[in-house]
Amino acid sequence: MLEGEKLHFRSNGKLLITSEYLVLDGAEALALPTKKGQTLTVNKVRLNNIYWKSFTVDNKIWFECELDNNFDIVTSSNLEIANTLTIFLKVAAMMNPDFISESIGTEVETHLEFNQSWGLGSSSTLISNIAKWANVDPFLLQQETFPGSGYDIACAFSNSPIIYRILDKEVSYLTTNFSPHFSDEIFFVHLNKKQNSRDGINKYKESKSDISTSAKIGSSFTDKFVNCTDVDGYRKLMAQHELLISEIIGEIPVKQKLFPDYKGSIKSLGAWGGDFVMAVGSNTKNYFKSKGYETIIPFKDMIL
Repeated sequence: MLEGEKLHFRSNGKLLITSEYLVLDGAEALALPTKKGQTLTVNKVRLNNIYWKSFTVDNKIWFECELDNNFDIVTSSNLEIANTLTIFLKVAAMMNPDFISESIGTEVETHLEFNQSWGLGSSSTLISNIAKWANVDPFLLQQETFPGSGYDIACAFSNSPIIYRILDKEVSYLTTNFSPHFSDEIFFVHLNKKQNSRDGINKYKESKSDISTSAKIGSSFTDKFVNCTDVDGYRKLMAQHELLISEIIGEIPVKQKLFPDYKGSIKSLGAWGGDFVMAVGSNTKNYFKSKGYETIIPFKDMIL
């Protein structure tokens, strides 16, 4: 990079529609990239260090730091976040040593396009953008720093719904057509809390039963969701999928726990307990607003 030159990267957010948890054991999963994501801009300057600023969706700085040419912290507004960031950068540099010279003497800005509490992929979009900047494998960068199933990384790069799978530790995904004609009845409701997906994964690993059988059932659900043509059938699939995961992880489905009087079906997305749920039923917006949930996003406004 030359002084004054700018690089711009962007990655999509994500929602996991089917096979939550089961995707870790080989089940095919339906994952959807979201319209909102995160950007990363690199500006070459006549300085020796890296000057990093991260902005919220409201364009307010929520984190900033200065790093030296070894990616060590000089100053930071939040040491924990800075430590995580340096891990991402150092691993990227190990994967591509040329990244060190490219990154020194830069001002870096990241801008979230969604609320941090939404769970649409603050970390995965950052990892994806750093991987693009460093020209390294984003899946490997994630596994070496912030291990997960990787579906969120796939969504970060895809502009279409995907069928995602991990088989023998190898990632594969294909784009698919998922645009239900009844999509105007599908809403994504935020539960006013952020769920730590790693906690959910750990609990799943402790409680799961027959891996191969569960994975096959998860893949079957994914196929049925993709090919479902009527809203009643879709709602039944949601309820059946919730029951399957409930039995595996020993958790009460979110509808039974929080919304028993909702006239429709509700499905958790990703790790159970927080972030977004998918709701399909009658009078959805008014119902959830009456319960104190203000973030209710229609399918067409959420999904890319």
